[in-house]
Amino acid sequence: MSRFKPDPTSADTVRGFYADILHYLRKRTDNASDAADMTQDVFTQWLDYRDRAKVEQPRAFLFQMARNLLRDHWRRQKVRHKVHHEPHATEPEPLADEHHEPLPAAQRLQRLERLKSVLAELSPRRREALMLHRFEGLSQAQIAERMGISLSMVEKHIAFALLHCKQRLEQEHGKEQAR
Repeated sequence: MSRFKPDPTSADTVRGFYADILHYLRKRTDNASDAADMTQDVFTQWLDYRDRAKVEQPRAFLFQMARNLLRDHWRRQKVRHKVHHEPHATEPEPLADEHHEPLPAAQRLQRLERLKSVLAELSPRRREALMLHRFEGLSQAQIAERMGISLSMVEKHIAFALLHCKQRLEQEHGKEQAR
């Protein structure tokens, strides 16, 4: 029995994907016009994508493109919000000890650099889930919705990411102690 695989470039298939993606984006934005623009961008990128004939799951591929555009949209919204609500926040205020004690400031920068390198070792999805949870303060349910994955998967991503960070930082701390 031959398995029917829809032609990802047929008008009916694209129309169905278009409606699904538009619905997905409308649910996640507060502006129907933004959702329509992003949906149009998804299909513009799809048409510009040279290897689309090799894509085995075009619907999943298109939804990933939509999630990426949505993520960029949220980042832009966040920046706009900060610009409009914090007019004097052009430069971060230096911490008090940075003026008088450069050693603690240097140590804090070293810890941040170590954390940055440990985070870079994570898979992109795990890193994204952890960053959204720890640094943007989103709940696991909000992360699941934003990333388009199950709550259980978000919990796993965060747990594994935290465990990895803890283990790597402990390893590095142990090496420093041995010196």
